[in-house]
Order: sequence, then structure tokens, then C-alpha cells
Amino acid sequence: MANKVGTCPCCSRHTRLTFHHLIPKKMHRRTYFKKHYTKEQLQAGVNICRQCHSGIHRFYDEMTLAKQLHSLCLLQADEQLSTFFNWVSKQRVKV
Repeated sequence: MANKVGTCPCCSRHTRLTFHHLIPKKMHRRTYFKKHYTKEQLQAGVNICRQCHSGIHRFYDEMTLAKQLHSLCLLQADEQLSTFFNWVSKQRVKV
């Protein structure tokens, strides 16, 4: 997945993309997530650029991401991340 090239849905830049699990893998073994989500839902994710991916994990811990920001729409709607994605969109793409 790391070599995939496309448009990042967060910053709209055309660059290499990485796979971001919408529910972080660290949470998959916890009982709450095993009971409330199917294996397919736990494996769901989006391809985003490395800069946006790093930013998401810099701003929020795994539990917050899993419980509150578990979809692309929720990530894009978050005020702090939206500001960050806007900043990233103006950065030069390093390929």
C-alpha cells in the first residue's frame, strides 16, 4: 500500500499514499471493539498521504481516533485536523 499514488482525500494533493486504519489496530483486540464491530469494519481504512497520516496520530491518541474519529467524514470535520489538512494542502509534495 505504501507505493500507491493518488489524491489524498484530506489535503487534496496528488502524492504517495499510506493506509490509515479508521479504528487503529491497537484497539482491535479490546473487548468493546470486538463486540461492536465486525472484522471488516475493524479493517476498514483510507489511503492518505504520509503528512496527513502523521498529523492525525500527532493530534489524537488511538482511543480518541477509534471512538470519536472513526470515519473519513469525522476526520475531515474535526476543527483541529481541518486546519492542519488545509496547511498541508499548501505544502510542496515530496515524491
